Amino acid sequence: MHEKSPQLSATKRERLGSRYSKRLRDQGLLPAIVYGHGEQPTPVSLNSRSTLPHIMAGEKIFRMDLEGGFTGQVVLLKELQFDYLGTNIVHADFARVDLNERVRTRVAIHFIGEAKGLKTVGAILMHPTGEIEVECRVADLPDFIEVDISELDVDHGFTAADVKLPGDGMKLITDSHAMLAQIMIQQEIKTGEATAVAGGAEPEVLTAKKADGDAKAAPGAKAAPGAKAAPGAKPAAGAKPAAGAKPAAGAKPAGGDKKK
Repeated sequence: MHEKSPQLSATKRERLGSRYSKRLRDQGLLPAIVYGHGEQPTPVSLNSRSTLPHIMAGEKIFRMDLEGGFTGQVVLLKELQFDYLGTNIVHADFARVDLNERVRTRVAIHFIGEAKGLKTVGAILMHPTGEIEVECRVADLPDFIEVDISELDVDHGFTAADVKLPGDGMKLITDSHAMLAQIMIQQEIKTGEATAVAGGAEPEVLTAKKADGDAKAAPGAKAAPGAKAAPGAKPAAGAKPAAGAKPAAGAKPAGGDKKK
């Protein structure tokens, strides 16, 4: 199945580190590493223009030639590293494999057919992931798996367990309940209208001005029982002192009181 796998030509990297990797990328090369089968990991560089299109197309199995090293080595793409924006591939990991050994890897899912649920007004297709993890022989590893969603209706989903694996010896590793596709109705959210005040209470309207932050007492208003006068405040005209109250220091007796 993989006799016609893409051929990659690699060159061994002598210097490692992010600074040297950036220099390689600036030259149109892709830093990578090849490991596995009990051999020492080999840092290599690949031509980006001839490698990335195959990776972006979903290819997993490659045949690699290393200048001054191995020839026709079958390798499995294991991991990709992206830049901080998550758009450009900056590094690739390859594992040495044999076509007859079993490996675990992720396979892309291609949805085919038009779901009947999409004919409903406001219906949309949700697909949280576009791949599943499987275990199989390297020789049986497909480039992708097609999934027919023609019968998928509103509020129905397609899980990993519903995928028909192409090979008898292929085993599903992804959680069988993982949702791959689902038809849902978009909900219109209305905004812009102010909500009512909790409990139906109306907002307080302030019309009186406050002078220096202190509220003035209304004319003729009496102080609350036990309330103390503000420092420096004068008693209202004609007001009698409270029962048992002592005169202020230096205060003169009220008119009409004679000393006996």
